[in-house]
Amino acid sequence: MNEDRSSRGQPPKNWFDKLLGAFSAEPRNRQELLDFLKDASDRKLIDYEALTVIEGALQLTDMQVGDVMIPRSHMVVVKIDQHPRDFLPTLIESAHSRFPVIGETADEVLGILLAKDLLPLIIDHQAMEDFDIRQVLRQATFVPEYKRLYSMLREFRETHNHMAVVVDEYGGTAGLVTIEDVLEQIVGEIEDEHDVEEEADIRPVEAGNYLVKALTPIEDFNEFFDSDFSDEEFDTLGGILMQKFGHLPRRGESVVIAGFEFTVINADNRRIRLLQVRRLTSEEIAELPEQD
Repeated sequence: MNEDRSSRGQPPKNWFDKLLGAFSAEPRNRQELLDFLKDASDRKLIDYEALTVIEGALQLTDMQVGDVMIPRSHMVVVKIDQHPRDFLPTLIESAHSRFPVIGETADEVLGILLAKDLLPLIIDHQAMEDFDIRQVLRQATFVPEYKRLYSMLREFRETHNHMAVVVDEYGGTAGLVTIEDVLEQIVGEIEDEHDVEEEADIRPVEAGNYLVKALTPIEDFNEFFDSDFSDEEFDTLGGILMQKFGHLPRRGESVVIAGFEFTVINADNRRIRLLQVRRLTSEEIAELPEQD
């Protein structure tokens, strides 16, 4: 006669006890836990989306703000002495909702401007003329590059801020981090108005530099840049980059292939998303170390 756990003075099994019971041993470290969860996914005990969210959450413990920040060179900023007539076109084109306001340089961040605070200017011409950006500035939050992502997420939740200015070891501005940047490491890509337009796989941003989606078909990249990357093994540019890196790269990592420098601008815990591409000059190519 079988006795249940409660009749022997033991509490009934919960779902995790039952899940563990399907395996020979409990995980003893994080890698074993991940293997355990992947096995559970293979057995259809948890679905794949749940597995990827758990993997992303676990990765936060290893990642720092500097790994996911928007670099300084890609920040859209407003200068404290600018009139709305001067900066509104840039703000509208970027479609962001928050903008750092700076003094003489990007190292002097004076506060954060919210796009919604500019809405009255649309219907009130006099308000446009009398506008004083100092009256609507919100206090900026500053965090170091080495701040852990899980700590950053907790701070965003507790302070209700959505953006923080990232500073380097010398106190200079290194970039920006938003709550979206952190959440995307857990749940994957979040498509919204901050992302490159769906139809714009390749977009020039400044002389000699381009923003290129990692999912750009190799054929389209070759046509745009008059290059000759092979599409026999991979269909997209991201596939070539993943093979060259040999691992899932983090933001800021660069690699040179066939005379092009590729820098990762955005990546989540699953794939590369956005790249900055620059064609090297003949002098730069000549200075590259020889490869076997």
